[in-house]
Order: sequence, then C-alpha cells, then structure tokens
Amino acid sequence: MIRVQYFARYREVLGVDGEQLQRAAMTSLDDLRRHLLNRGGVWQVLAEQNLMCARNQELCGLETELVDGDEVAFFPTVTGG
Repeated sequence: MIRVQYFARYREVLGVDGEQLQRAAMTSLDDLRRHLLNRGGVWQVLAEQNLMCARNQELCGLETELVDGDEVAFFPTVTGG
C-alpha cells in the first residue's frame, strides 16, 4: 500500500487531497503516474511536464522506485515574481 498526496492546483483540479493505493505492479513513480493518467479526464493534469514529485518527503524524479509503505506527493512547480 502506498499513500499518494496531491498539492496546490492538482488538489483543486482532482478534487481530492490524497488516497491510498495498492502498489501491485507499480515499481516506480512513473508507473504510478501512468496508472493515475489511465483514469482519464481531469487526471490528465498529471501529464504536465512541470510535474514535481517527492517520495517520503524528499524531492525525486519519476524514475524513483516505489516500495510498500511509501508516501508519494505530486505538486506543480512553484513560480513567483
């Protein structure tokens, strides 16, 4: 089981701040992202190139491995001015 959290605009678009999923065949964050994208509709927001992610509260890339018990966060890049 992994816990997935969505932040900022992703949380607003998806209408959910987090969920728990069975890891099953998902071995990387990219596998997880593809699984979520397959839901279609608003979930396509996670296809953005500027998607940022963290595993267990540490920034990482989509190639990062997943193991049971991980906490994953997806969030857009922060811009300011």
